[in-house]
Amino acid sequence: MTSLLAAIAHHLSPECYAMSVSPAVLMRLVASAHTVAEKAGAIVRKVLHSGELGIVEKTGANDLQTLADRLAQQSICASLSRHFPKITIIGEEDLPAEEIKEDLIESGFSEEILQKTCPEEYSGLKEEELVVWVDPLDGTKEYTEASRCLHHQTEAQIPSKGSDTSQPYSTALWLLDNVTVLIGIAYGGRAIAGVINQPFYNYERGAGAALGRTMWGMPGLGAFGFQLRDVPGDRRIVTTTRSHSNKVVTDCVDAMEPHEVVRVGGAGNKSRVQEVGHLRS
Repeated sequence: MTSLLAAIAHHLSPECYAMSVSPAVLMRLVASAHTVAEKAGAIVRKVLHSGELGIVEKTGANDLQTLADRLAQQSICASLSRHFPKITIIGEEDLPAEEIKEDLIESGFSEEILQKTCPEEYSGLKEEELVVWVDPLDGTKEYTEASRCLHHQTEAQIPSKGSDTSQPYSTALWLLDNVTVLIGIAYGGRAIAGVINQPFYNYERGAGAALGRTMWGMPGLGAFGFQLRDVPGDRRIVTTTRSHSNKVVTDCVDAMEPHEVVRVGGAGNKSRVQEVGHLRS
């Protein structure tokens, strides 16, 4: 049997080989979610560049929905449902049922994820036992604010990170750093895997730079797609909401007696800055 598998591995591509030995359902779902999140990130960038955001208020001025929210959720839900028809998918946006255009569908799988071994406790899970939670565009407020800023600036007025200029970074670009695409996977009411896409990651490199990165993780396997950085061991740095604060939040932050408070937008972005070691809470 070992020699047969070796022969198969020699002649097949990594993706085909991974599928031939039947990766666990969870690993296939995460591998699909990874590429689906990248597709959604591309949609988010495309809508921003078009300048036609199609903004609607859901519950108020701080609770917005854009065309990017709608298209990204349609893409994520339809793509995952096509490969995993028995999973439950819960999207943040309340959208009417309609036929999804084929160009919104992502059919790929991450080869890197398919080749990893699923933790034993999750290896026997079935599709119908898994719930996928989708936030197609986390940080919508910052996304809309960035769009307004970009339409009042020229490219020459947007400094690049690391340049010799003493000007502050463009407000628009900083705002876009708060935007993420979130896909979470749960079993039995507990989160067991997640994917975060940053559509505008790498923006500081300027025009022509490849944008976006995707991070993912799973208990018992690890977290991938980023490099950890050291944080000051003698300073308590807290990250909290940028636009949804209230007295309870302020009192909680004050109770931690932080040396520094950093306010950022988006739940996914808060997780991201913690994970890569930018902040400590």
